[in-house]
Amino acid sequence: MIEEGRALFLQIAESIEDQIVDGSLAEESQAPSTNELAAFYRINPATAAKGVSMLVDQGVLYKRRGIGMFVAAGARDRVLTVRRGAFSDRYLEPLLAEAHRLGLGPDDLVALIRERADDSTPAPSERTMP
Repeated sequence: MIEEGRALFLQIAESIEDQIVDGSLAEESQAPSTNELAAFYRINPATAAKGVSMLVDQGVLYKRRGIGMFVAAGARDRVLTVRRGAFSDRYLEPLLAEAHRLGLGPDDLVALIRERADDSTPAPSERTMP
């Protein structure tokens, strides 16, 4: 899971978000502790804490004093909204600009996407986080 060149705390936060989006971490369920994350990824607990803290700041996780971190109500919708906006900025804008340069219209793009979607199957996750 660890990618070279990307901040570890961002990767930790994204991994937790992935679990929230795919339903393996339900709203109001307990999230992995920073110590569990640090042990699992073999990283400094402060790095794991920074990723968790980022999610707390975004309202995705919250702390129950003396118990641990939990997934906030509405977290899945919040994460999906942010990711959809980022998806558009990161992938759709450049795609549409290149399609325009190539003279491809919306119907052409839809046909290409359908063709690719039929040929691909999603890869299973390599490891499951605690």
